[in-house]
Amino acid sequence: MKNILFPLIFGFATTIGVIAQDHSHMGAKPIVYPDIPGYKSLSTDLHIHSVFSDGNVWPTIRVQEALRENLDAISLTEHLEYQPHAKDLPHPDRNRAYELALKEAENHNLLIIPGSEITRAAPVGHNNAVFISDANALLAKEAQQPFEVAKNQGAFVFWNHPAWYVQQPKGNPVLSNFQKKLIQEGKLHGIEVINTGDYAEESLAIALENNLTIMGTSDVHDLIDWDYIQKGLHRPITLVFAKEKSIESLKEALFDRRTVAIFNGLWVGKEEFVVPLLEASISVSEVHYIGKSEVLSVTLQNHTSSNLLFENQMQYSLYHHPPIFEIPAHGSLTIQIKTLERKSEMELKLKALKAYTAPKTQAVASWNIQLLDSNN
Repeated sequence: MKNILFPLIFGFATTIGVIAQDHSHMGAKPIVYPDIPGYKSLSTDLHIHSVFSDGNVWPTIRVQEALRENLDAISLTEHLEYQPHAKDLPHPDRNRAYELALKEAENHNLLIIPGSEITRAAPVGHNNAVFISDANALLAKEAQQPFEVAKNQGAFVFWNHPAWYVQQPKGNPVLSNFQKKLIQEGKLHGIEVINTGDYAEESLAIALENNLTIMGTSDVHDLIDWDYIQKGLHRPITLVFAKEKSIESLKEALFDRRTVAIFNGLWVGKEEFVVPLLEASISVSEVHYIGKSEVLSVTLQNHTSSNLLFENQMQYSLYHHPPIFEIPAHGSLTIQIKTLERKSEMELKLKALKAYTAPKTQAVASWNIQLLDSNN
């Protein structure tokens, strides 16, 4: 038995070893959102941490997680000033986490964006600088200096969790003179409206009033599986509409404010991007009148990783379904529309109840429905 079991055990262990070393990282639930006309939709998370600041995983794990979820780009934005693991992991080079992540991703189609988090007390708060060339140069005592260095390096800078109750006890962001000066000087370009699943409509108002890029990030410190996947969620992301999948194109799109922040069914962005994203996300099929009736049957297919909640905005009411209905992620739903007469074409018009284009303002999208023969 000993001679028989050994090759079995050895073979099993070898198989496990091969699986452990497999770097295909194919996730069971990849994050999927369609392209919109003229742009590629890039799924990004530009605010994550590892043990090189206050995270609890090695940088390579962050790459593997991103590959499992089918992300297009990530940035390990380690705190420059806050280094709680320094006793166990002293590292004078603040670029090290980026270098390890870049090495892990070199044979995969994942963009690794160099970045760091500038961490100060209010009114400075926390800010991410991405597309930097040297994180070490951002270490400075004077509050304005890191932002000046970041600007000189061509960085895109965004304000992290401005509504965080630890720094803002009321839970509302405060746009101080410090941020106003940064915006005026071209040193602050974006703002998180979604962070770790928390949505602040006041942050969205600041973004719209000051022409800042709308951002959504996980700000993950533990495993993505623990914080999101095991709860049936995908991480918050910034969906960036770029001309192509490249670091240069991604950077250009962020500076041009072509984004939608997404946390599962919650979408936040400008109308000019939310509406075409909705229209690309739903396809219409199996259109026909039921029997000899004037009730039109339409099947709606959801091509995204979001459960999409809609409210009927047509002049026609629905048969069988209430005016508010949900189409599950990667699923479909058949609705019946009482058109009152047989039509050769009509406009399907729906409000996305969890897609915000301004505080308390939801996006309305439409689809043109063509019937080949309205008499059958």
